Amino acid sequence: MKGKNILVTGGAGFIGSNLIEELKKTNRITSLDNYLTGSRANHLDEVTYVEGSCADISSIFSGEKFDHVFHFGEYSRVEQSLDEPQVAFNNGFTSFPAVLDFCLDVEAKITYSASSTKFANRGASLSPYTFFKSNNSELIKLYSEWYGLKYSTVYFYNAYGQREISEGKYATLIAKYKRLVESGAESLPVSFPGTQTRNFTHIADIVEGIIIATEKGNGDGYGIGADEAFSVIEVCAMFGKEPEMYHTNAANRMHAPVENVKLKALGWSPKCSLREHIDDYFIRLSQ
Repeated sequence: MKGKNILVTGGAGFIGSNLIEELKKTNRITSLDNYLTGSRANHLDEVTYVEGSCADISSIFSGEKFDHVFHFGEYSRVEQSLDEPQVAFNNGFTSFPAVLDFCLDVEAKITYSASSTKFANRGASLSPYTFFKSNNSELIKLYSEWYGLKYSTVYFYNAYGQREISEGKYATLIAKYKRLVESGAESLPVSFPGTQTRNFTHIADIVEGIIIATEKGNGDGYGIGADEAFSVIEVCAMFGKEPEMYHTNAANRMHAPVENVKLKALGWSPKCSLREHIDDYFIRLSQ
């Protein structure tokens, strides 16, 4: 992927900014972000940043052409969406047809980040987030059938690494645990029962998978997830802390199988280990 004009929605966020960091080496990049979870601290040189809503994508970029659109600018918290369903729907569900129409108009291939939670028990019914993500992943298929839209749909599994959100209601587990360790916490919060497992996947593996699915893939089913799963209690132990149990809402899923066979067939494989990442973190912390 070289010499392309690329639009990344959510380009100031965790996944989007790391993808841009790789793509901008050989392409022209524009980011569209409403900064719900994105941060201006994630801005990179030689990238055009536009603040706005994906619902207005056609008017914002009227007359512009893009070769690829990476649509990562959607609400992305499973359990939190039960507490703020309208925020989740407004930032993912209602704007999605506008993004698809835009891609058709400019004849761009779209890479869409769906959610691996659709493969968990209860699937779409788990939360407002899983509902709209599951529906969007079906709608994009229909747009391909109806109008010939070119697309690849990718599914992330608990991404971690640089630029991960470490505090506030949108914080993710690994970054939150690092922050608490650095603040001197004696224990780490673990949602009951703690035996729920996640396939934590490093952002470098995520970015590589996105690019491979875009360049070599077509259609649905490109799961980007590490093969090894860990329970939240095991992760707590990796940080050398005791768990402090708490009860969360009904969207706290127990397991979600990794569906990465289709991406592996294109040559992708996970290269990073969560255990090694945490070990390296403590080495850096002690220096």
